[in-house]
Amino acid sequence: MPNNQKIKKVEYLTEKLKSSSALYFTKYTGMDVGQATSLRQSFTDNDIEYYISKNTLTSIACEKAGFDKKSIDKFLTGQIGIAYAKDDPTVPARIIKNFSKENECIEVIGLYFDGKLYDPEKYVEIAALPTQDILLTKVITSLSFPMKGVLNCLQFSMTSFVNVLNNLKEQKD
Repeated sequence: MPNNQKIKKVEYLTEKLKSSSALYFTKYTGMDVGQATSLRQSFTDNDIEYYISKNTLTSIACEKAGFDKKSIDKFLTGQIGIAYAKDDPTVPARIIKNFSKENECIEVIGLYFDGKLYDPEKYVEIAALPTQDILLTKVITSLSFPMKGVLNCLQFSMTSFVNVLNNLKEQKD
């Protein structure tokens, strides 16, 4: 029979699942306390929550959040931690990628991204994407470039026109 603590934990996990833009299911077997602290700090610095709970409670919360139980349960075997992304769903992938360069104790075994469940291969693609800020900068730059060209053309035309007028004035004087 479930106790109040487990019921509250399932409710908490259900809300986390519903409010997250992406979920990264990770296996953390062999991680020591120092590595866990470092990883959690990296997540916290980037407004990502990394949470470890019993797989059965996570499975119940996933079902309550509307996920397909069979699909989720294939990720919930062994020691599993879940990174919950809020705004930018690609941030956890980059954090895990950077952490994995020095530590081999974490492995992405699946992810929920853009409304779909994916196998770990998708994580590699997402981790290679540039940050949201870099992408926005590129879009703004590409949008402003044609406008700068038009402005330069207009300025050149006006300068040429003024020069022609000045030359005509000088010829008449």
